Amino acid sequence: MIELSLFNILDLLGTVAFAISGALSAMNRRLDLFGIFIIAFVTAIGGGTIRDILIGSTPVTWMENTIYIYLIGVVTIFAIIFRRKLDHLKKSLFLFDSIGLGIFTITGVEIGIQNDLNPIISITLGAMTGTFGGVIRDILCNEIPVIFRKEIYATACIVGGLAFVIFYEIGMPQDVIYVITSVTVIAIRLLAVKFHISLPSFYLSQENDLQK
Repeated sequence: MIELSLFNILDLLGTVAFAISGALSAMNRRLDLFGIFIIAFVTAIGGGTIRDILIGSTPVTWMENTIYIYLIGVVTIFAIIFRRKLDHLKKSLFLFDSIGLGIFTITGVEIGIQNDLNPIISITLGAMTGTFGGVIRDILCNEIPVIFRKEIYATACIVGGLAFVIFYEIGMPQDVIYVITSVTVIAIRLLAVKFHISLPSFYLSQENDLQK
């Protein structure tokens, strides 16, 4: 069983958010029941699995705590049953993806700090934990991952992770850090999309392509 600390509660909430995100994405692509469960599962555990492998923590979290498997299964069934209630699939997908992004970024940074990793590595670990589940989801759904497009995605993770490290170094209570920094990542992601804030993109013109 998992100890119900705020950290673990947030981790479970992140799992729920990403499982719903994955299920909605799969239904939006009209996958069958098996496909929906697979996409929901890899979205929810993908980033955390890569994180655990990188730091040498094996078996990975969901293998040691089967509550994650049961939780993803229940949440996926919930998403399927109430898919009509989750109005505007794209908006719902975006919201749950943003929530999972914020929470998993912070849990990743925290685990990096717990393993005495360099702050920069901890921030990187947090960004990977937050984004790689979505990357796997998008690839399996035959889409270009959001992290590789011009939208503010990984940047929000980096800002939130940096804030986490700074607050941790100055001795702010951990529970407060969890809440503030996860909300920061979510807020940056939501505001960036609402106000169409994006990173610059670079591409070759069609004329250059034709010349080749």
